[in-house]
Amino acid sequence: MSSLFPDTHPEAEAVLIHLLRNAPPWRKLEMVGQMNEAIKTMMRCGLREHYPDDSPDSIQRRMASLLLGEELALKVYGPLLEDLDAS
Repeated sequence: MSSLFPDTHPEAEAVLIHLLRNAPPWRKLEMVGQMNEAIKTMMRCGLREHYPDDSPDSIQRRMASLLLGEELALKVYGPLLEDLDAS
């Protein structure tokens, strides 16, 4: 069997896989939700780094563009504030 986690000892990996396979469905969904929240937190941090002068609303709007695509984000949230300032 090939290793899923090359930086993990094979015995520890076997225990992890066993625990994941035997976790109840509610726990697996809970873990997915936690991963989604972690990803959104990292996205916000990255956007704040790239756009340090943006307001929290602008950062949220940029996240919407990344998550939903620009067309849907525009329909749901409207244009970015900088787009309004340019017109």
